[in-house]
Amino acid sequence: MEVAVENGKSRRRPVKTEGTLRPEGGRRAAGGDAPAPARQWPVLLVLGGMAIGLLVMMASFRPGLLLVGAFVLVGAVLRVTLPNVGMLAVRSRFTDVITLGVLGTGIVFMTLVAMPNPVLEVPWLSEALRFAVR
Repeated sequence: MEVAVENGKSRRRPVKTEGTLRPEGGRRAAGGDAPAPARQWPVLLVLGGMAIGLLVMMASFRPGLLLVGAFVLVGAVLRVTLPNVGMLAVRSRFTDVITLGVLGTGIVFMTLVAMPNPVLEVPWLSEALRFAVR
């Protein structure tokens, strides 16, 4: 199999990494002629939504945390669906999606089972907690 060569350099990733490679999808989300906020709209959407969730959390705990968890999950969906997400890309697409998905799901799940008056009853959770606290 032949690899395309540009300016005498192979496009294949090196066997030994020297320096830091850009994460896949780490290019700008909009063209270079767009203003800076427009170029980084995916990360601004996620951070803005999380900030709104933190503000709502000051008034009401559960809805605010649900917003925070939901916007972390929005970040995972954006990372999966968009080819270029700007600063939302930290590592490889797989690593980013798994990390954001697990964290977002964990935040939403823990918010739903939080005391007092949990929205979601998990029968084995109280037994596991009682066993762990003994």
